[in-house]
Amino acid sequence: MFTFESDYVEGCHENILAELSRSNMEQLHGYGNDPYCERAKKKILEACGLTHGSVAFLSGGTQTNQIIIDAFLKSYEGVLSTSSGHINCHEAGAIEFGGHKVLVLPEHNGKMDAGELNAYLENFYGDANHEHMVFPGMVYITYPTEYGTLYSLDELQAIRTVCDKWKLPLFLDGARLGYGLAAQPEVTLHDIARLCDVFYIGGTKCGALIGEAVVFTHDNEPAHFQTIVKQHGAMLAKGRLIGIQFDVLFTDDLYTSICKHAIVLVMKLKQGLVKKGYELFIDSPTNQQFIVLENTRMEALKKQVGFGFWEAVDENHTAVRFAISWATTDKAVDELLALL
Repeated sequence: MFTFESDYVEGCHENILAELSRSNMEQLHGYGNDPYCERAKKKILEACGLTHGSVAFLSGGTQTNQIIIDAFLKSYEGVLSTSSGHINCHEAGAIEFGGHKVLVLPEHNGKMDAGELNAYLENFYGDANHEHMVFPGMVYITYPTEYGTLYSLDELQAIRTVCDKWKLPLFLDGARLGYGLAAQPEVTLHDIARLCDVFYIGGTKCGALIGEAVVFTHDNEPAHFQTIVKQHGAMLAKGRLIGIQFDVLFTDDLYTSICKHAIVLVMKLKQGLVKKGYELFIDSPTNQQFIVLENTRMEALKKQVGFGFWEAVDENHTAVRFAISWATTDKAVDELLALL
């Protein structure tokens, strides 16, 4: 039995494990005030091409989304997201639990349309009763999206233009950012840093044991951000745990290379699926591939390989997801294709 259920079923890259072991008995200051965290932050800012940015480390994606949104928004503001956005669908109401409503826009293969975003804002402020409503205070997008799709550079720029027009910060959820950058080289980390007010570089799904690196791009880290983090119960006493990992990931371009490995293998899988005649539920260029299976075939396959349920297509067919990770091997892909 092997699994393609998600891209975080393995632990961490061997280089990270070795460095965690090597540094294990070093006595370091807590809460991320250690040389590893400082070095990792400098490497990340350099990779982003930022001279006026800052970096903070958090342990997981939902935690990161909730804290960033709460730190940026006023009490009467909500966050704009597509209907398929992770904060709207698969975070158990974490944003609402923090006191902020998710304001929903249509999704187009997982993506937000800049024109519809602008129309929403025009309609909101054109409503004479908008003082009685939840104000839009931030725009949230994911890269890649929940469907594994990617915004083009033009699409990102268009959303940025709307955000500038209405003076809204743009927040990009980068839980799988490495895979998106590897799949679409014309959008770079520099572009993401230039176009977003805040984003995060996912580690949990991209080679780290745990951890996400939050990047504030233009001297815009919210006041007392570390205090806000602690209020959310998210302050790691042993902050070194995440700093060491990102220090390794951003040494010798490791983050980029392991994510490229995943994209090479996922294209092998995708081409194999198409060759065998499987229907793609959505045409994803990234490490998540979605196909349509007849339900009895799906149940039989469950006994041989792990994969993710996505959604029912009709009463006889289901869309399922196969996720390739930085650690997936050629052998695993070959075995999956043989089973299919």
